[in-house]
Amino acid sequence: MAQTLTTAGTLQNLPLPSGDLTGYIQQVNRIPMLTAEEEHELATRLHEHQDLDAARQLVLSHLRFVVHVARGYSGYGLPLGDLIQEGNIGLMKAVKRFDPRVGVRLVSFAVHWIRAEIHEFILRNWRIVKVATTKAQRKLFFNLRGAKKRLGWLNNAEVEAVARDLGVKPETVREMESRLSGQDIGFDPAVDDSDDDGRSFAPAAYLEDSGTDPALQVEASDWEDHNSQALHQALQTLDERSRTILAERWLADSKTTLQELADRYGVSAERIRQLEGNAIKKLKAAMAA
Repeated sequence: MAQTLTTAGTLQNLPLPSGDLTGYIQQVNRIPMLTAEEEHELATRLHEHQDLDAARQLVLSHLRFVVHVARGYSGYGLPLGDLIQEGNIGLMKAVKRFDPRVGVRLVSFAVHWIRAEIHEFILRNWRIVKVATTKAQRKLFFNLRGAKKRLGWLNNAEVEAVARDLGVKPETVREMESRLSGQDIGFDPAVDDSDDDGRSFAPAAYLEDSGTDPALQVEASDWEDHNSQALHQALQTLDERSRTILAERWLADSKTTLQELADRYGVSAERIRQLEGNAIKKLKAAMAA
């Protein structure tokens, strides 16, 4: 027991990896490995008592294994640091679900969770358009490249052999091979597609969103405040009856009709329309001054 506690204490005192990727890998490789007894004790503490410190020690001691697994996926053109990060998420999920009573080492249990998270990350980021959606397509995505014995397209015999080995239909093999061989097409046209005067017809050239420019937002806010203040001052130059007519005809949620205002003031609807028109002209003149 004393030896177990000493090793656990050593893990606890190690700083978390930081810096560039090379420094991170060197750091995790210096973290001591756990013996079977130490791993079982920590897993028991986590499983029975929800000991978060035990979970942290289990995760730290297996970070080097995540790096080893992630290196195997470097051929997909994605950053190794991102692959390691996703693998670490799978490791934490495995530690949370690990049952020490099963009688297997954590590394044997965690490898499936680590690979699953890395697979999901690759499928989401390998291409703009998702290349694998069904279970059969996902299986082919990670096995077809290794099953191809040569460059170029598979012949019928090779398609049949791959389909038989992976338990899928030959049509599924041909479809996935086509997807893997394709390339993403740029959203913008090539330079040769531009007009003679050098103007580009790429969407990026004419779909610019200028509404998020901070300077334009401040200018629009100042202009709105200026107009609001000018309108308030212009309204003060009108008589009370004209202000009431404009307010009820233009500013109220439920507009009052000309006839309703005419009945209130004891004049004709045409007279209310004339007062309204004169008031609007005075407002425009006052705001333009």
